[in-house]
Amino acid sequence: MQRSLEALVRLLESYRGRDKVIRTVCYGSQLVGGVLSRQTETDASFQRLGKSLLLLFDDLSMLAYSHSYGFGAEEEDSGVRWISVVTNMADQLYYPCEHIAWAADAELIRVKSDKWWLFSTVLWGTSLLLGILRSLRVLLLLRKKLKRCGIDGAENSRSRLHRQMQVEVLSILSSMADLSNAIHWMPPGFLWAGRFPNWLVGLMGTISSLIGLMQMNAGNSDQSDNT
Repeated sequence: MQRSLEALVRLLESYRGRDKVIRTVCYGSQLVGGVLSRQTETDASFQRLGKSLLLLFDDLSMLAYSHSYGFGAEEEDSGVRWISVVTNMADQLYYPCEHIAWAADAELIRVKSDKWWLFSTVLWGTSLLLGILRSLRVLLLLRKKLKRCGIDGAENSRSRLHRQMQVEVLSILSSMADLSNAIHWMPPGFLWAGRFPNWLVGLMGTISSLIGLMQMNAGNSDQSDNT
């Protein structure tokens, strides 16, 4: 119990940790509200409010990350490198579109917000899809490394590779959950756009957020073990 509390405190001390917790609470509330009300259709303004609450302003940290990653010179695989570069570009373009949409909704600028919300959703979905492709590529490379280790390979190396593979599988599941919501928020007529009941949107977002919290906690634990 004490270790769990300490892990939660460490999580809340970091910016991204608080972001994950707030995101989980928002989606969890949407899930509970949707289950209790059993509403299959939501008001457009409520849907926009939900998206506004869930899409947190993170452009400065994203800019810092994109700058530090650059063209991914440290990546061993060129496929992973270029997928990551294009993903960073999509993420970086997403935030200005989101800001303009927010400003339009707040009537700070005289433009229609609909197209800017659409641009931001498309960029978000593109980033998620690229993230899935990147994780699949990384999984393939890890499997090759695992085969090279063989049965007689060092136990520590094999264990580390298995943990890395688990992380990538969780990333795929998280991105797929978010991508399902991104498609739901696209204009009607595109795949299952607009067809999710409110509780399902909350469920997909809660799954994604909980996976993110698990990954952050696992990363913190690995750092503690290394030190």
